[in-house]
Amino acid sequence: METSQTPAGGTVRLDSTYAAEQRPPAYRWVVLFVVWIAFLLSYVDRVAWSTVAAPVGHSLGISVALLGAFVTAFYIGYVLANVTGGLITDTIGGKRTLVWAMIPLGIATFGFSFTHNLTVGFAIQFVMGIAAGADYSAGVKIITAWFGKDRGRAIGLYTTATSLALVIANATVPTLANVFSWQTAFRALGITTFLWAIVCLVALRDSPLKSLTVRISGSEVGELIKNRNLVLLAFAGCGALWATVGFGAWGNALMTRQYGIAPVVAGSISALFGVGAVIAKPLLGWGSDLLRGRTKLLAIVVLVCFALMLLVFGQCSTVTQFYMVAPFLGAVAFGYTPVLIAQVTQASGVKFAGAAAGLTNAVWQSGSAVAPIVVGQVYASTHSFFMALVTLAAGPVVGAVLLVFVNLHGGSAAQETSPGRRSAPSAMGN
Repeated sequence: METSQTPAGGTVRLDSTYAAEQRPPAYRWVVLFVVWIAFLLSYVDRVAWSTVAAPVGHSLGISVALLGAFVTAFYIGYVLANVTGGLITDTIGGKRTLVWAMIPLGIATFGFSFTHNLTVGFAIQFVMGIAAGADYSAGVKIITAWFGKDRGRAIGLYTTATSLALVIANATVPTLANVFSWQTAFRALGITTFLWAIVCLVALRDSPLKSLTVRISGSEVGELIKNRNLVLLAFAGCGALWATVGFGAWGNALMTRQYGIAPVVAGSISALFGVGAVIAKPLLGWGSDLLRGRTKLLAIVVLVCFALMLLVFGQCSTVTQFYMVAPFLGAVAFGYTPVLIAQVTQASGVKFAGAAAGLTNAVWQSGSAVAPIVVGQVYASTHSFFMALVTLAAGPVVGAVLLVFVNLHGGSAAQETSPGRRSAPSAMGN
């Protein structure tokens, strides 16, 4: 028998009927690809506004200080949905949760094309956030079920979706807006998202075994919430996402307004930001597989480098300088995510991966919800590009300090659970 970690950090025995020596199913890579595309489309939908905020915001009569309001609206909905999204995932399964997140997201993204003022746009972005709120926890749950010892690499590849989404959004949305209209860009995104929901319905399975989804009990949710390591990881991620999403929401607009850089050029700079992240994430995810006992140190180093690179970017003033720094900033601005997610799944165990991912991500994204508005107010009052970046850099510094107190030693059995194994009922009652 093997063991799996309970939410509180204890262990339970696992059913060994699924042989340990059985070769991991090759279909897991198809599953990873499907959930990766779903996550990518979801992230393109959420950052699309940021790529055209400056020019389109002016046409809609939105002030500079409120250009980040739509991003904040999305993340308010996203945070609220994540609170329950992980629990729903552990109850009805990752596949159903993901499909029922993608369908309304596609419809709402299409509907955003009809926005004509701040109020309507805020409301629709809020609905988009609610719809997208369970995509992350559903993806993590499915990957955790299908991948065992190579889970860190799989999560690293999965999280490249957010970085590549920045590249795609910045390379396509401003161009579509110039050639056709910004409304056309959002309609195309909405249709694509809806169609991929159908692909998820057809191609995905919750796990290699055709077993019933084990429900998570209320007492187990309570244990998750009281798990010290998960609490620290949740608030560390909040500080990190504060800077990542804050930069994603304001990077283009700040370069355009402060230095007169054309939106398409600013988009290409942000695309390089995404390229750096795409390269860094799988490498750091692979590193988390190799450095089993030192993933915390790896995460701390990346967050400290993130804060420093934000300050370096804040000192740039020319297109050439921005082009040079952007890939390195992108590498650390997103590179920490697979390392943090790997620690979350290690702290929670396979059975509770969906709930843990959803609950921690809800806290992470609260930083995403607040940062765009705060940065907008700082820039509106100071008109300082550097001060806006300093405001963002505070987040990863706080995150790095919190990670110092995380201690995952002694409960790592859960992360070794092979995909497809079923956990026996725990002592907490299930």
